[in-house]
Formats: sequence, structure tokens, C-alpha cells
Amino acid sequence: MSERTKARAVGFNHVALEVGDIDAALEFYAGFVDFELRGKSDSMAFIDLGDQFLALQKGRTQGADDGRHFGLVVTDKEAVRGSLKAMGVEVLPGRFLDFLDPWGNRIEIVGYDNIQFTKAANVLRGMDLEGLEKTAGAQKELADKGMASQ
Repeated sequence: MSERTKARAVGFNHVALEVGDIDAALEFYAGFVDFELRGKSDSMAFIDLGDQFLALQKGRTQGADDGRHFGLVVTDKEAVRGSLKAMGVEVLPGRFLDFLDPWGNRIEIVGYDNIQFTKAANVLRGMDLEGLEKTAGAQKELADKGMASQ
């Protein structure tokens, strides 16, 4: 008999969020991040994140998220904080930069410089983001896992 093996999880291709209105959602998200659309229809839109994407799908009917959330990685967390404030978006209490979009999706803003998550050099180049740096703490976390850049 052959031994059955499991597939290994290696990352996310996309995250899908349900929203009430595609155009309003694109306008809201454009208020705090620059992005390019990968595609759009009446019921869906795809925000390009280089080798990943954020899918917005029309049809949210459930209540607001509480603990359930996703972390959106950005180049400048404090710039997002300022944009959210200017937009009148309430930041949720706690030590993280969390907020709800108008449809109740909970988003945590995460700075690229301070986390293990990393994009390959060719992906950063394709996104016109060459030169993004990591903090010493993030570099140590990557090195501890054998994932430090050369």
C-alpha cells in the first residue's frame, strides 16, 4: 500500500469579501490605499496585490465581523491611519490598526516592514516597490525560519 501524503499550505491566492455595492467598495478602499484593478463586473471586482488579489463580491447580508478579520499588508501603516482618520473611519480599540469597512468586514492594516510576510524580489519589481525594507525584528523572524534574503 502506498502512504497517503497531504498537500502543504503555501499561502493565499486571494481573500474574498462580501460588500453591498462594488463601486462604493472600490471608492472606499481607494480612500486609504492605491491599487490597480485586475478586473471588474457588476457583481465582483478584483484589486491587484501583485501575485495575490483581494476579491470584492456583491451580496453581503450578515452582520459586522467581530474577531474574524484579515490582515492587509501595506507599505506605510501610518499613512493608512491618517487616511482613515480623514475619511472619518473609526479605528477599533486595541493595539492593532483594525477597522470595519461600510459592510462590516473587519480589516487589520499590517506594515510590510514589520512582518515575516515577504514578496519575492521579482514580484516587488513588478509592483514597482523595489527597495522596501524589513525591520531588524522581521529580518530575525525570517532568518530564524531560514527565509532571510541573501
